[in-house]
Parts: sequence; C-alpha cells; structure tokens
Amino acid sequence: MPRLTNGELEQRIALLEAENAALRDRVVEVPEPSPRARSRAWALLSAVLVLIGVLLAPVAIVATWVRADLTDTDRFVSTFAPLARDDDVRDFVTAQTMVVITDAVDIEQLTSELVDGITALGTPPRATDALNALKGPAAAGIRSLIESRIAAFVRSDAFADVWSTALRVTHRQLVATMADDPDAAVRLGGDGTIGVQLAPIIDAAKTALVEQGIGFASQIPTVNRTITVAQSDSLPAVQIGYGLAVAAGIWLPWVALAFLSAGVLVARRRSVALIATAVLLAVVMAVVLIGLAVGRALFVTSVSPGLLPTGVADELVERVAGPMRDTTIAVLVLALVVAIVGWLAGPFDTPRRLRGLATSVSARLRGFGEAHNVTTGRVGEWVYRQRTLLRAAVAVLASLVVVLGRPLTVPLIVWTLVVAVVVLAALELVQRPPAVVVVEEYDEVEETV
Repeated sequence: MPRLTNGELEQRIALLEAENAALRDRVVEVPEPSPRARSRAWALLSAVLVLIGVLLAPVAIVATWVRADLTDTDRFVSTFAPLARDDDVRDFVTAQTMVVITDAVDIEQLTSELVDGITALGTPPRATDALNALKGPAAAGIRSLIESRIAAFVRSDAFADVWSTALRVTHRQLVATMADDPDAAVRLGGDGTIGVQLAPIIDAAKTALVEQGIGFASQIPTVNRTITVAQSDSLPAVQIGYGLAVAAGIWLPWVALAFLSAGVLVARRRSVALIATAVLLAVVMAVVLIGLAVGRALFVTSVSPGLLPTGVADELVERVAGPMRDTTIAVLVLALVVAIVGWLAGPFDTPRRLRGLATSVSARLRGFGEAHNVTTGRVGEWVYRQRTLLRAAVAVLASLVVVLGRPLTVPLIVWTLVVAVVVLAALELVQRPPAVVVVEEYDEVEETV
C-alpha cells in the first residue's frame, strides 16, 4: 500500500471528520430518564395495581360466597335449615298454611252440612235449634283445632326434618331458580318476587291431621301455591350477577390477590407499599361492612309487614348476608394483621428497637440456660445457620393456611398468627449462635537501638 503524504493525510482526516459530523447530525439523541422519573413511573404502576386489587376484593368476596354457599349442598342446608326453628318464620308459615287450607276447604259449609245431616235424621225442635246455634262455634273450633295442629307440627322436629329435606332435595334446582325453573322450591318471578312453594308443607300437615283423627282433612287438595317472601326490582339483575359470580368464584379471589401482590412487588419501598395496601384494604372492607348494614336496614324497612313480617325479613337477610359479612370482617382483620406485621418487620426506628429488644431477651435466656448446662447443641447451631430459611418457611406456611383456608374466619387468622409467633419465638430460643471470641490487639513498639 503506497504511503500517503502529509497533505493527503490531512485531506483524508478532514473528509472523515466531515462524514462523522454528518452522521452525528442524523442521530437523534434520546435523553435518558432521570431516576426520579423512573421512580414516579413505578410508583404510579404500583398504585394502579393496588387500586385494582382493592376494588376487586369486595367482588371476590361476593363471588366466593355465591360459589361456596349456593353451590355446595351441605353448606346451603346448614345456612337455611335453622330458619325452620325461628319463631317468626314458624308463625309466618303457620298463618300462610292456614290461608291456603281455608281457601281450599270451606270449613263453615262442611260444619253446616254436618249439622244439617244430623237434624235431618229427625231431632227434636229444641235440639235442632241448639245444633243450628252451634254451627258458628263448631266451625271456629274446627278452625282453631286445625291451626293448633299445624302450629304444633310446624314447631316439631318433623317439620324441621321436612324443611331440611326439602332444601336438600331442591338444592340442585337452586341454580335453576335463577333461571326461573318452575320446578324449583324457591322461585324468582319476573317482577322480582321471591316465593316458596307450600305444597310440601301442606301435604305433611294434611298427613299429620289425618293421623290425629281429623278425617275430612283428607279432602284438603295438594295446592301448588307459592307464597311471596320478598320482592325487589333488582332481582332480575341479581340473576345475571349470580351467573357471573359463580363463574368468577374460583379465580377472582386469586386475581385480586395477584394484583395486590404485584402492586407491592413493583413498589420502590416495598415495606411502605405493603403497609399502605393493607390499610387501604382494611378501609375498603370497613366500607363494605357499612354498606351491608345499611342494605340490611333498607331491605327490612322496605318490605311491607303484610307481605313479610319484619322478624322473618331480618332473619332471611341474616342467613343470606351473614356469611358475606363474616368473610368481610375476616379480610379486614387479616389486612390489619398484615399492616402490623409489615410495620414490625419494616426498616423503621421503633420496630428496629423492638426487634433488638427481642433479640437481647432471647440471648439472655440462652445464656441463662447454658450457664445451667441447658443447651441445644448441634441442633441449635444448625437452626442458627438456617434461621433465614426457617423464618421464611414459617411465613409461607402461615400465609398458605390463611389463603387456602375455607371459610376464612377471624379465629383462623388469629390462631394462625399466634402459632406463627410461637414457632418464631421457639426458633429464636433454640438457635445457638457461634461463640464470640474477643481478641485484644496490641501495637508492637519497636525500639531501635
């Protein structure tokens, strides 16, 4: 390759510099985002994720209740079977059953025909007048006898068994109730009414009356009549919501938990994010509890006493909304527990001092034990080496118990927390840190002679 002269080299260098300048002009420099801008973006993402999870939590509670209490036969029966032993419900069923029987059987006419048949046999005038005068009291007495028999049956264990059996047999059709299946024991009308069919109760009452010697009770027909126990214009929308809730009952709680967890994980200060998320969730659960209480009061006061007695309406709402209220309380308690645990484990001054105090107390107790020849030996040394893993295992197991426990209750949360604290305290006492050897170092002074 021929050697270039100084002039040619200068020209070549000038040409290259011109090309570099042209390339630099074409390049669009993208400013690198500042650390503050990046932190704000992550904080915004964390807030959005947490907000979505918190808003999904109440919906997840409703969906879980719908799936657990309305699709599980045993839980459904255990929820609504106690209604058969409520005095208000018993009185209401007795009254409605009497209305159906008196509508189907004219007791006054039957009594009158019986008296007329007796007088037609040729009774004396005074006896005939006496018998005619007894038509009204006799009819009233028969009506009172029938009512007393029905009331006795409704308050018996046999009625409770009939009620439970009817619930269990028709539970398969309860889902179809939301689709207005005409064969369901509990039916939803197109106008938003909730009705209970009286046919099984009338048949059982008729059998009991015949067994007691009231022969004409056999003439009571099987009436397929449905009594209205509640009415709400929003029930057709509830049918749609029911189908969505059943479909979402399995995965929606996990989706809400995933959003909450992701919101905490992407936060720059995770300990603060965990506490804030738990407190916000507790506030939302408190609002839900207030909403349930207000909704219960509005429902009870809006139902006409002529349609449904206040005591029956209140007991019905308790059976329906009680499980949701209990779950909401449990989630609220769990959120407060998580907030407290997150604060105690966080990098804050007061929790650090508390943790240091606990460590100091444990060290003194271990020292007292070793002074009296009570030591955990190699087991304690192994526990000390694996202390981080063991603590994490306790936290994971406690979390799994709470997350997978069904139903979620306050006692489950409290006992899980107590057991976890006891296990962690036991690990702290059992562990045996290595002995600390203090070495005093002295500076050597070399004297130069």
